Parts: sequence; structure tokens; C-alpha cells
Amino acid sequence: MYKKSHKIRNFIFSIVAVILLSVIGYFLYDTYINIAITPEYEIKRTGSTINSETVENAIQNSNSVADMLEKVSQSVVGISKIKSRSNSIFSNNSISELGLGTGIIVSSNGYILSNCHVTGEELSTCYITLENGYTYDGSVVWCDVDLDLSITKINATNLPYATIGDSSLAKSGETVYAIGNPIGYEFRRTITSGIISATNRTIKIEEDNNVSYMTDLIQTDASINPGNSGGPLILPNGEVIAVNTVKITSAEGIGFAVPINVVKPVIEKFINNNKFDEPFLGIYAYDKEVIPYIATTPNFSSGIYVVHIDSNSPAISSGIQTGDIITSIDGKVINNMIELKEFIYSKSPGDTISINISRGYVTRTFDIVLTKK
Repeated sequence: MYKKSHKIRNFIFSIVAVILLSVIGYFLYDTYINIAITPEYEIKRTGSTINSETVENAIQNSNSVADMLEKVSQSVVGISKIKSRSNSIFSNNSISELGLGTGIIVSSNGYILSNCHVTGEELSTCYITLENGYTYDGSVVWCDVDLDLSITKINATNLPYATIGDSSLAKSGETVYAIGNPIGYEFRRTITSGIISATNRTIKIEEDNNVSYMTDLIQTDASINPGNSGGPLILPNGEVIAVNTVKITSAEGIGFAVPINVVKPVIEKFINNNKFDEPFLGIYAYDKEVIPYIATTPNFSSGIYVVHIDSNSPAISSGIQTGDIITSIDGKVINNMIELKEFIYSKSPGDTISINISRGYVTRTFDIVLTKK
């Protein structure tokens, strides 16, 4: 009797235990599936820094960059020095037949910024094809061979034009985009991206047994091919900070662009006055970045080293000599040739400037009246 009673109690206990475990299991399951998993919890649980807001922001940023590049592309033109038989300069053999390059519309009334080697020198003619396919005869109204920059005018109005930025604020590591016509019709207005690899770069150029230096360049790994010359280098906010000019063909991912600030005074004068009376100083100088390339080894930490004075310039009779180090002009510190040119371009023929120089242990100031080039 006792054994029978014990078996009954064990049976009842087992039933109760099963029922209790079932109830507890159901309760835990119901609680789990109704837990609101917040982004913060998800980050902690998975170790990920991505949440729905991050993804949404990334999508929005991607869309805004695409929209920006689409807008800037409308101000990018194709340039050729040879007139095509068709209505457009774009053809299947544009590079070999037409010397196709790129330009940037910088005003609504038809001023276009590019490279000298793309458009030709001042007073020459080139041919401009806009984004809408129309081609215009272009007159080169200004060119600086040393900078490899030019401005061309076409007879057109209400054109979409690029926003000019401040190249002095450019920093290594910033994202940039390049737009150009690298090969021809099939690849017109190609967009590439990269970063600013470095600023204030100097490169040595040897052409026709002549050696020259391009200084204060912006280096980028955004893909730049021959037809990209003259095209814009753009920040994510849509501002153009440089003009693509050369690529080192012996290395991959190394391209260069001329900072936009040097040409801003020229653009402004053309837009405001429809002309630019170029002031002339007649001094060519190297900054300290160029010194390792030349035979002489002057020791200076700032300023620019005078290597040439034009025989027909206002500077020749001022008392400045080759070997002098220009430290400032009108109180503005000058550390490279780009800064010197930017300052001179902001002046007009007839203006007087004061140049401070260092000559060994002697410092002097020279007043020079700029002439018209």
C-alpha cells in the first residue's frame, strides 16, 4: 500500500513539474519575442557601429554627392585645337585627331578655364563643345605658360558655371573628384575619385632640351589621363579647388593639379571688366621645395629665391638681384611662386609695390612700379 501511494505521489509530482516548466518556458519565449531591440542594443550585441540612422545618412550623402557631380558636370566642356568635321569635337579618335582636352566654365557669359597646352597660347583659337553638344569657336584671351593655365572666351550666355573654392584650405587626405574627357566620345565627362595625396608638390619638366619646374601643385590619386587636362578637381561640397594639369606616366595613381587661387584674380577681372590688363614684374623665383633640384644651395627657411629677372621688366632697374630672397610684398609674406603670381595678378599696371628682400645678412626694401605685360 505504501509503495502504491509513493508511486502516485511521484507521478503527480512529475505532472506538476512538466506543467510548471511548460508555463515558465512559454513565459520566457513570449517575453523574448516582444523585446524591442534598440539600435544601441544591436550595436552592443553585434559589436557593429552601423545602425539605421548611419545607413540612411550614408545613402543621403551618396545621393548628394551624385547630385553635386551631375551639376558640376554641366560646367565641364571638351576642348580641341583642331576643328572637327562634325558638329561636335567628340569623335571616336578625339585624342589622336583633335587633341581633345577639358575645360571649366567659370562665368555665365562664356569664360572657360583650362590648360595652356590644351587651348594654345593667347590669341590662338580652339573649339569648345558644351554639355548640350553645341560647339563654339573659342578665343584664348589669357595664358600663363609657367602655370599652364589659360582662359578662353566663347560667345554664349546663361551658361552653367562652376563654383570656385579656396585652394589654400586644401589638406592631405581630403576626398576629391576629377571630371574630364580622358579618351574621347565614349568616355566624355568621366568622373573619378580619390584623395589629396599631398600639397605644395614640385615636379621637374624636361621638354625640348629645356628644364622647368611646376611648383605648389596639389597631388592626387584620382585617376587623371591626358584628356583630363584642364578639368576640375572638386571637393565634396562642389567647389573647384584646382585645375588638373599633368600626370606622371611612369607611376600609377599620381596626378597633379594647379591650385585655383592663383587664377582667381584673373577670372574676377575678366568677369567684371571683360578684359585683363596683366601687370608685369619680371621676376622668376623658386621656393625652398625646388632648391634640392638646382645646383646652388642657398640656405633659407622662408621666402622665394630669385633665379631670373627679365631684361625688359620694371624689376631689372630696381636694384633686386638674382640670388636675393624675397620675403614679403606690401607686407604679405610670400613663400612660393604661386603666391607671388596671385598677388601680382590682383594688381594693375601702374600700381607701386614694395618688395622686401634678404641678401645674406642684409635686408632691403625696393619700390617697383608694375608695367603692362
